[in-house]
Amino acid sequence: MAVQVRGEILDVRRAGAYHVLSLTAPGISENVKPGHFLTLGIGGEESSMLLRRAFAIHRVQSRGVYGGTLDIVVGVHGKGTKWLVDRRRHDPIDIVGPLGRPFVLPKEPVSTVLVGGGYGSAPLFMLAEQMRERGCRVDVILGAATEEKLYGALELKRLASTLTITTDDGSLGQRGRVTDVLGSLMQANDTAVVYACGPMPMLQRVAEIASDHQAYSQCAVEEAMACGIGVCMTCVLPVIGEDGVTRMLRACTEGPVFRGDRVRWSDVGTIPPDTLGAPTAGGH
Repeated sequence: MAVQVRGEILDVRRAGAYHVLSLTAPGISENVKPGHFLTLGIGGEESSMLLRRAFAIHRVQSRGVYGGTLDIVVGVHGKGTKWLVDRRRHDPIDIVGPLGRPFVLPKEPVSTVLVGGGYGSAPLFMLAEQMRERGCRVDVILGAATEEKLYGALELKRLASTLTITTDDGSLGQRGRVTDVLGSLMQANDTAVVYACGPMPMLQRVAEIASDHQAYSQCAVEEAMACGIGVCMTCVLPVIGEDGVTRMLRACTEGPVFRGDRVRWSDVGTIPPDTLGAPTAGGH
């Protein structure tokens, strides 16, 4: 389903600590589901930056003057992302997408909580819209280190039944972390499914809290992705299958969305000894 297209930059706008880029992406935006991501070629054709950069898809518009367009949210962390946010209107950009396995939506109207950490909130907008269309209750918790590092609070407030904000420094909302308020919110609204996107320690705790409340969790992991198509194996993590066997799965193809109770969060970054195909102590 993924395609490679030559798109162009339509707009780059600042949003707190982040930048929102609007791109033309004909043939991609029509097939996007919440939780999908894309990869972008960085640095232009003559660049020495060989690895593409992966970004969660924030919003899509399948029709309009420019055909299919989509938005991504970018935090500047190095040369590649700096190059990206310095683009101008109509600059060309090489795009591959939509990639990965998206969130699974409930078949019945149920009570849900969407949890976003920092600009991990980006894929939750489409998700909230589609949940509401299905008659689901949508409570949202957004958290970040500071108010500036929150993304999209005003817009998500319009989409959600309730919005709870936490910041580490107390600059907006409640002082603390998203996981400090998740359990009580789930209990109050009899939450059936929790959707989360953000840093790995946050996802681990969200998955644990969801399991404690007998709820189903879906977590979009933020493992570093290089190729985005399952070739380079930089984004593998240990996940327990339905047969109870642990396998090293690729976040870019088997994910980025995984069932929270299936990921062996404490073992991420390692190959647990009981993993299928794991090297043995003697190297055999």
